[in-house]
Amino acid sequence: MDLERKIDLISQPPTEEIITPSELRTLLETKEHPVAYDGFEPSGLAHLGSGLLKAIKVKDFSDAGCRYILWIADLHALINNKLGGDLELIRKAGKYLEHTWYACGVPKGKIEIKWVSDAARDLDYWRRVIEISRATTLKRMMRCVTIMGRKESEIHQAAQLIYPAMQAADIFWLGVDICQLGMDQRRANILAREVGEKMKWWKPVCVHHHMLMGLQGPTKMGGYDENKTIDLQISSKMSKSIPKTAVFVHDKPEEIREKIRGALCPERDVENNPVLEICKHIIFRRRDSLMIKRAKKYGGDTEPQSYIELESAYRDGRIHPLDLKEAVAASLAEILEPAREYFRKNTEARRLLEEINRAEITR
Repeated sequence: MDLERKIDLISQPPTEEIITPSELRTLLETKEHPVAYDGFEPSGLAHLGSGLLKAIKVKDFSDAGCRYILWIADLHALINNKLGGDLELIRKAGKYLEHTWYACGVPKGKIEIKWVSDAARDLDYWRRVIEISRATTLKRMMRCVTIMGRKESEIHQAAQLIYPAMQAADIFWLGVDICQLGMDQRRANILAREVGEKMKWWKPVCVHHHMLMGLQGPTKMGGYDENKTIDLQISSKMSKSIPKTAVFVHDKPEEIREKIRGALCPERDVENNPVLEICKHIIFRRRDSLMIKRAKKYGGDTEPQSYIELESAYRDGRIHPLDLKEAVAASLAEILEPAREYFRKNTEARRLLEEINRAEITR
């Protein structure tokens, strides 16, 4: 494949930041099948961001010739007190995640799924954790704890301090060339770049993707990053712990419609609009158009052929929020039908879904 095409695939939305573009180009010029990865704490139900958006980006990297590893961070979830710190339940949630990714279209033969608990049996993994910890100050480690979805003031357990060192160790133990995680994980990836250079290992390229906003819209919690734009994105991201603001990959059409109808979608406002974000990062990555049905007295049906066309029409007031919401709900219901069908037909996936659904989801 042409080098420029590979770069285009890796760079297209939801990719938001590449550190650095020149390093990515050099990597693709010198390595035919670089290793990329993303890690996930098994901690509850999968929503559009952790399921469908992830599948979209994995396909981009696979099409660009990368080996992609989905890393199930069960021990990280334990440290982060997810699912009440119940390791057995966390591992069931990890198996559920595997099914979710396949249900959303992650190509089975082109990706690897690996578990942190398997790496933990290897002494070399813990040697990496120790070496990274020795090469990092306590202040620097504390600065990185926001990757856990917690502010520095919320860290009370000593175990939580080793989390960033473990996440950086994941990268070097796996032999990762490209860290392909959300914007909320950039501090750990920058730590890995710093340590990799200091220890004379290697500096991984970072390709950070956009965090899909929750249906509630912008949430100015603050405390996750000194960059106000990044801080707002992390504070506002779609969260499984707030079910009404998240569309889950196996939601029924009527549930999707109810959630989207209740979403923030200010008229003519294209900034920090969660409904438009779904259009940009999900619908127009899976579809070439969006059919918006309207009565003739409101202009009749319209079908934007790109996100840019849709955004322009919405900004100009040519598309009403309610009409947009109805179209997005209908399109999402169709896009997610294969995921619902997968969970209907696969006995193990359905059983795991039911069990995770009954669990108390902890932040």
